[in-house]
Amino acid sequence: MTEKYVYNFNEGDKDMRSLLGGKGANLAEMTNMGINVPYGFTVTTEACARFYEEDKKLWNDLNDEITSHIKDLEEHNKKTFGSTEDPLLVSVRSGAPISMPGMMDTILNLGLNDDAVIGLSKKTNNERFAYDSYRRFIQMFADVAMGINKNNFEKVLSAKKAEKNVEEDTALDANDLKDVVESYKKVYKEIQGEDFPQDPRDQLDKAITAVFASWNNERAILYRRLNDIDDSMGTAVNVQSMVFGNMGDNSGTGVAFSRNPATGENKLFGEYLMNAQGEDVVAGVRTPKEIATLKDSMPDVYKQFHDTSEKLEQHYKDMQDMEFTIQEGKLFLLQTRNGKRTAQAAVKVAVDLVHEGLLDEKEAILRVDAKDLDGILHPTLSEKSKKENQPVAKGLAASPGAAVGYIAFTAKEAKDRAAKGINVILVREETSPEDLEGMVSASGILTARGGMTSHAAVVARGMGKCCVSGAHDIYVDEIERFVRIDGKKYTDKDTISIDGSTGNIYIGSLETENPKLEGDFGEFMGWVDKYRDIKVRTNADTPHDAKQALEFGAEGIGLCRTEHMFFKADRIFQVRKMILAHNSETRKEALDKILPMQEDDFYQIYSLMGERPVTVRLLDPPLHEFLPRGQEEIRTLAEDLNMEISEVKKRILDLEEVNPMLGFRGLRLGVRYPEISKMQARAIIQAAMHCHEDGIKVVPEIMIPLSSDVKELAYVKSKVREEIEKVFEEKGKKIDYLLGTMIEIPRAAITADEIGEITDFFSFGTNDLTQMTFGLSRDDAGKFLGLYLDKDIFAKDPFQVLDQKGVGFLVETAVERGKKANPNLHLGICGEHGGEPTTVKYLYNVGLDYVSCSPYRVPIAKLAAAQEAIEHPRNK
Repeated sequence: MTEKYVYNFNEGDKDMRSLLGGKGANLAEMTNMGINVPYGFTVTTEACARFYEEDKKLWNDLNDEITSHIKDLEEHNKKTFGSTEDPLLVSVRSGAPISMPGMMDTILNLGLNDDAVIGLSKKTNNERFAYDSYRRFIQMFADVAMGINKNNFEKVLSAKKAEKNVEEDTALDANDLKDVVESYKKVYKEIQGEDFPQDPRDQLDKAITAVFASWNNERAILYRRLNDIDDSMGTAVNVQSMVFGNMGDNSGTGVAFSRNPATGENKLFGEYLMNAQGEDVVAGVRTPKEIATLKDSMPDVYKQFHDTSEKLEQHYKDMQDMEFTIQEGKLFLLQTRNGKRTAQAAVKVAVDLVHEGLLDEKEAILRVDAKDLDGILHPTLSEKSKKENQPVAKGLAASPGAAVGYIAFTAKEAKDRAAKGINVILVREETSPEDLEGMVSASGILTARGGMTSHAAVVARGMGKCCVSGAHDIYVDEIERFVRIDGKKYTDKDTISIDGSTGNIYIGSLETENPKLEGDFGEFMGWVDKYRDIKVRTNADTPHDAKQALEFGAEGIGLCRTEHMFFKADRIFQVRKMILAHNSETRKEALDKILPMQEDDFYQIYSLMGERPVTVRLLDPPLHEFLPRGQEEIRTLAEDLNMEISEVKKRILDLEEVNPMLGFRGLRLGVRYPEISKMQARAIIQAAMHCHEDGIKVVPEIMIPLSSDVKELAYVKSKVREEIEKVFEEKGKKIDYLLGTMIEIPRAAITADEIGEITDFFSFGTNDLTQMTFGLSRDDAGKFLGLYLDKDIFAKDPFQVLDQKGVGFLVETAVERGKKANPNLHLGICGEHGGEPTTVKYLYNVGLDYVSCSPYRVPIAKLAAAQEAIEHPRNK
């Protein structure tokens, strides 16, 4: 039996996403629900996979199957493909199993040619409409199927509008559009070297081929990488009977959401254009109207759309993103899908759907993408700065949050400047899919054109990135590289601030503030905490960071890096004296001055954290990082130490290392200079005992970094314990404490059974563990990692997403061996991987007790942990 590669809409349902793609499955589902969907068929994702096996060609059996379905479509519509009397026209759209809005390609009005356009004109008695549809088809087909830049055609249209002294496409009459069509065909032949194809079947084959090929265009690949979408899924192709929104003032097209995708408000949200086709709405060519105004102009159509929206939301139990066309007063649904939304909206919709009885708490938790929470957790413009600065222009509040940065006019510029650590705002007339890389790199996006459903708005919301679109008061000159606002020109040397929650635009760098996480977010995170059974700590070195982490719900500190405390102006001099000291007496003198400072640091953090666990890591980085470079600093040190300047410079030079990350650092410092470890241990314990006097029962967790051998760890541990016992003797009392180590060297993971016997806890330092396992410098790998990702050598950056196959194997080995040697061993992670959702889920199943991450990633880690506990509970 020949394999089936093509399905009519009435043959599928919503559960066939992997085969029919999301769009095809939902078109089938709506068809079966009795919703008015233009009839059509879907060429499956399996056909896409075979298309690549067939050297990107359509094979005979598939062609026969498509022919059969075209005949069925002709019978259903009582029209004929290529007819000169009443031609069947179709749209050709992509549809991956996971929604990728704006990333792949669409062709409308396919089937038109020089004869069919006359038939369409006669049948509809609307010559202007027929030639408007033909000119659109030529441009889209040339762009999508043949790769001819659409600007070649836009120039022709703009010239015709200038000639007729009109601004809108709709002001051109039938004769004008006939001229445009002839000019378009000339442009096509000049560039392509052949006439525009007149055979509708040839057009269709080329269009299907183009959609399959678009699965692997650059922007689609980048989008999949950013959104963790499997490259092997492929896309389906949907061939659907055309309905026309450009047949006159009683026709139109639009995009709408069942709820507001920016705020989550339970109210229809969207835009439409009369006498237009779908691409006009998202392209920002004309300013669309708000969906609410349709209630006044076409009340029956509005009511039908409103009711259909509610029906779909109840059916899918989620906010819907719908595309529709009105043809001569009749409503057609062209697509529905679960709508992309901001993090704020995602949380509100999830909470509201629980309150409305459509979801339970667990289902609501699974509806919010953990990484999207990043969009809630970043700063907004402070109320103070907004009061002190007047906005110079206003656009649409397309995606909430705030962004401050230098103006960048191109995607490449945004990417290049961001790579140098410069915050930029990508300012464009309107973005297109080709701008995706720059949108990723920019802090925010500002466009002069486009609505709330424009490319910039939809993509920014999906990224959780601040965006102001459709700012018609600004003029962007991308050639001369300036933006004119209120009569003044601004260039890439100027900074601007944008408020994605209000649409306001400011000149200069405004102050930002952290968001308040309460209301729906607080309720949602309460559910997350109810179902989560792994702890989430934070990496924090200061009371400020710790306070921020507590506001985000951190349950302790998994990594407090003591070296960050040493760089403060009032102590760096003593640290340098300690390092450069001739003898242990001079070193102890400097350490004695640092001790009270360190003790106060720990006391402040312990007091703030209460009785939550705090893991303090002893000094880790190479000593040369603390040394002076300036002549004046060197001279001052030399005088204080009674040394010659040349001698200090020689000492600095002696401490330089060829490969410092594998050099004199971590517990190796404690072996060479045990007095450093002793001072820190004393500071930690004395601070904890001070807290006990305040009624806060702190149990200090002291972490010795960079273990590679049980003997070196045992040596440093003995010195630390020796100093702690000395403190207990001096104070006349004892407190509980834990001594553990950081597993960040492969050998430590392999010998974890030996190390586990003498430690209370392991904390995996996966930044260094990744570095040493791959043999990659995390500081230098950026020079080629992008190339590895582009060439699919690496699926993910291993410094961002934990490599489960290699580094994960070492973690699993250490957990298994360490637990076997010490069943009471506590296990955590404190590398940056601790806040990455897929890594959190993986580590939950490995059996860790907690993950630790930066403060802003605490809610992300919590949500990922809760989702994994709901879907794959480890205690079962």
